[in-house]
Amino acid sequence: MSTTETIIRIAAKGDGVTASGRHVPGTVTGDQLASDGSIERGPHHVDPPCRHFPQCGGCQLQHADEEALRQFVTARVVDAAAGQGVTSAEVLPAHLSPPRSRRRATLHAANAGGGVVIGFREEGSHRIVAMKECHILRPELFDLVAPLKAMLARRKGKLAADISLTLIDQGVDCSIKGLSMDGLSETEAMLDFARDNGLARLTVDLGYGPEAVWEPEPVTVSLSGVPVGFPSEGFLQATQDGEDTLVDCARQWLPADGIIADLFSGLGTFAFALADGRKVLAAEAAQDAFLACKSAAGRSGNRVVPVHRDLFRNPLMPEELDRFSGVLLDPPRAGAREQITRIAESAVGSVVYVSCNPASWARDAARLVEGGYRLERVKPVGQFRWSTHVELASQFVK
Repeated sequence: MSTTETIIRIAAKGDGVTASGRHVPGTVTGDQLASDGSIERGPHHVDPPCRHFPQCGGCQLQHADEEALRQFVTARVVDAAAGQGVTSAEVLPAHLSPPRSRRRATLHAANAGGGVVIGFREEGSHRIVAMKECHILRPELFDLVAPLKAMLARRKGKLAADISLTLIDQGVDCSIKGLSMDGLSETEAMLDFARDNGLARLTVDLGYGPEAVWEPEPVTVSLSGVPVGFPSEGFLQATQDGEDTLVDCARQWLPADGIIADLFSGLGTFAFALADGRKVLAAEAAQDAFLACKSAAGRSGNRVVPVHRDLFRNPLMPEELDRFSGVLLDPPRAGAREQITRIAESAVGSVVYVSCNPASWARDAARLVEGGYRLERVKPVGQFRWSTHVELASQFVK
């Protein structure tokens, strides 16, 4: 007698899961799994739009429809919090970035089959999938794949390079690692590539750090209308709509006046947005980001005060934090254990925590709750469409 099991959810790594706990790759919520291993598609299982799925590691969930994607993004956040004993007063609808909206990505290039391949790597492998199409990248980035391949194909010797592409104010910023520049002809070929494709900047890392070989004018990225110098391979939210969503949450959830502390502030993504009616202290450890933010703040006359400070080694202490009407933090994936502990000991009334890792965020959230805060609301954000990478904005109130 044959039996079937229903896929009841999508696990953190993208596999469908049955009620018995069986993980089934390539399935989504509502699919039916027969005893012989065959799968009957449910209402949320759709045809992937890209020919490279599922080989390409850039996407894991192209077979899930919009509703399943929203459920997955929301569950990643809610389940992570619940695992730490944290519940939210309000879970807002998840935001999903649309197709072809990713404005930054790192591709890989190598010799293969007598030619050059460029693309993302296969999941769990070093093998590169030769990119013929891409449904997540902005067209401005994807349009450079063919010219890059042509330029690299003319080079001699073994090729193993990483290519970072970022869309900024002046166009595309291209940074290449693992590529030598031997002789005048190779240098001229790269300059021709940059000029012919209208690059904003071309940076090459020969093993001694990135060096700009093409930059017709100083490159910038506009953050809430403020042009900020963009360091090579600087951090930028993956999509513009994702950035707008996170910034809107911060604006609405933090006090409308007083002084705000923006911790792990980077180039000032949140600082410049929050400076409308508020004074903002922007603390950042990376020197290039700090200097770019400081220069932009000086030119704009904005009420942003950048501070060069390593918050992992030297977090703001409770007596310092008590001066602020609100705190925003957007730490790296590992979270901000030491700084969160100090915030939990402070009297700050409102904290907005933006995170790119629900697991580390949930651990930090539990510390805040232990310190007397409650999780007022949380907004799941799926900037990395069709991937298992999930971000969020959250508000804690004491």
